[in-house]
Amino acid sequence: MDACTLGDLLDVVGGTSLRLHSAPAGLGAPVTEVVLYDAQAPLPRTPGALLLAVGTRAAATGPLARAAAEAGMTGLVVRGPDGPAAEAEAYGVALLSVPEDTAWHQAHLLLASAVGARPVSSAGGQGDLFALADAIAAATGGATAVEDPRRRILAYSTVPGQPVDEDRRQGILGLQVPTGSGNTEQYRTLFAADAPVRLPALREGALPRLAVAVRAGGETLGSVWVVDGGTLAADAAETLVQGASTAALLLLRARAAQELARHRTGDLLRRVLDGTADAAGSAARLGVEGPLRVAAFALDTAGLPDDGDTASRPDTEQTGLRLLDVVRLNCEARYGRHACALVDGVVYAVLPAVGEHAGGRHRRLAEHIVARAGQALRVPVRAGLGAVVAGLGEVAGSRADADLVLRLLGPALPVATVDEVRPRVTLLRLAEVLGTRRELSAGSWRTVLAHDEEHGTDHARTLVCWFDAGCDMAGAAKLLAVHPNTCRYRLRQVRQLFGIDLDDPDERLVLWLQLRVLAGLGPVYG
Repeated sequence: MDACTLGDLLDVVGGTSLRLHSAPAGLGAPVTEVVLYDAQAPLPRTPGALLLAVGTRAAATGPLARAAAEAGMTGLVVRGPDGPAAEAEAYGVALLSVPEDTAWHQAHLLLASAVGARPVSSAGGQGDLFALADAIAAATGGATAVEDPRRRILAYSTVPGQPVDEDRRQGILGLQVPTGSGNTEQYRTLFAADAPVRLPALREGALPRLAVAVRAGGETLGSVWVVDGGTLAADAAETLVQGASTAALLLLRARAAQELARHRTGDLLRRVLDGTADAAGSAARLGVEGPLRVAAFALDTAGLPDDGDTASRPDTEQTGLRLLDVVRLNCEARYGRHACALVDGVVYAVLPAVGEHAGGRHRRLAEHIVARAGQALRVPVRAGLGAVVAGLGEVAGSRADADLVLRLLGPALPVATVDEVRPRVTLLRLAEVLGTRRELSAGSWRTVLAHDEEHGTDHARTLVCWFDAGCDMAGAAKLLAVHPNTCRYRLRQVRQLFGIDLDDPDERLVLWLQLRVLAGLGPVYG
């Protein structure tokens, strides 16, 4: 198992939980354990350790920084922001801090768990299970396989000379147990039993099995199967029970490693999306190369019926986490290892775009996720897809696109790419820009609206419909559902009352934009 580094630790518990103030040895410095400072005992020599400054004010921990350096420690952790940064830098130890209101035992548990739960590589985790399968096979005398609850073969024994059948061969080839009604009944029997069960051969030429469920805390984690070729040891069942206990530990460790790896990936992706992480260094760690697109998924709680019963409305925080699981599961099924993160209620996924044409593949995946998530969570889900960019260094732009698209979606259009709604996105951005600049939001449009409100006239909407109709009087009248002469009269009034030169194309353009994006008139916002 690779040693945890300072950078790894920050990836796992960084942000508001743990802040780095100084790292003279760099982020690659190893972190081996977490030690609580005890003023009544000498400081042990523990190379690579982090020393928690228990019982010492942050501003008074300069001597501790020196002591940590002399003990070969990697860093000092203080509570609050006022640590001895200069001293730590001089002594060559990292200085980190946890928030003032963090209890030391909580900080120790958090950091020690992160250091001790360093994820092993896939090969390493599988290697442990394969070694266990070989050990069980040697002790019981039968070829062994370890499976997960979905009947996928995680590991199998390779002890030579043990009898096997075609089901075993086919299962190993596809790493999946062959399906069949007999199989389903045997699994039902197995998972209902509290001890190893002997299961008959399912077909001619096949061999019976001895199997046991793998459980931890009442949860079924998988199963272990031994082929019974007539040469099993007398204590094979007892050996299998012991093997299942070891398998449970290995499977739990693999799950913890996988969850920690996902947490680290999600945290790193959040910082990449925020622009606070180095894109070049993050690309390899996230497994993201080449062109990509950001997809943003969000719950549409505004679309839920309001029956006045707040208790029946979903917990948005928990539902957001469930949405993250749905998005991650579907993206990993399509692309393998995948980068997903939940940020401020929005789930972001980085989609590889090599060979992508016009966004069709990404859009179909987003539509599938939206449909599945909506059914599973009982809340409408929307998905916006940003533009394809060259690499992770430009991911913030694709994310910004996806966020804008999300703002335009609704029941009639639950999924869209930025290219599909580019005009609406442009008008939305224009509304933001025009609304924040006095010189851009000033103009005769305000006077027209004020007159309409005071006198009950409809000059503003008449102008917008005339502009939308390409300045065609008959087309504008049709949009307004009035006679063309009525439309002509209103436009004459606009010229006379407000001094607007409707023959000037520049004035028409600016007035149209202001009425559309600032007044909210027209089909885009109406």
